Amino acid sequence: MHSPRLRSALAAVCATAAMSLTGAAPATAAAHSAPPPAIHASATSVRAASVSPGLTPLTDLFAERLLLADKVAAAKYGTDKPIDDPVREQQILDDVAARASGLGLDPDGVKAVFRDQIEANKLVQRGLYARWDTHPEERPTERPDLVKEVRPQLDRITTELLDALKDTRRLRTSPSCTPRLGLAAVRSAYGHELDALHVEGLVRALPSVCADS
Repeated sequence: MHSPRLRSALAAVCATAAMSLTGAAPATAAAHSAPPPAIHASATSVRAASVSPGLTPLTDLFAERLLLADKVAAAKYGTDKPIDDPVREQQILDDVAARASGLGLDPDGVKAVFRDQIEANKLVQRGLYARWDTHPEERPTERPDLVKEVRPQLDRITTELLDALKDTRRLRTSPSCTPRLGLAAVRSAYGHELDALHVEGLVRALPSVCADS
């Protein structure tokens, strides 16, 4: 499910968006790997494409969830709350697996997708911590309330993600899933104006989406 070819190809696709948005390559070795021709998507082709939304509703939600990592990091930075929270993470995975069955989805497949979201979120948090350690002037000036402010938004995204996984089930099991996912990722990177760190997080969020990967 986590094939190196898929990871490197999608990383390179997302790197296109990162370089255009930030003016520099993202801090990931995979960004230097050239994607197969069928997956390559330039900034021009992304803007010009006029196809159905495909998997973009999924990658948009991934991007939205990644942007919330900024608030999670701001809430935890400088406190004794760790980035890794195995108990909370397991609660999320158990919850989505139980809800997946009711939607006719494979619980293990859904858990894999959400596990990638969790790891992507933590990747962004660690990147922000490193940035704030190096540049104290960029540290957040407010500490969001995780319980009252952040988790309700994460819960909403979880519900919408489950629905999107159900709606895109046919696409995610088709042979064209990987190139569609690459295009969707670039669109979402542009649409949400992700910087290099968040693009790297988006790459980490993708591996379990395609059932044939």
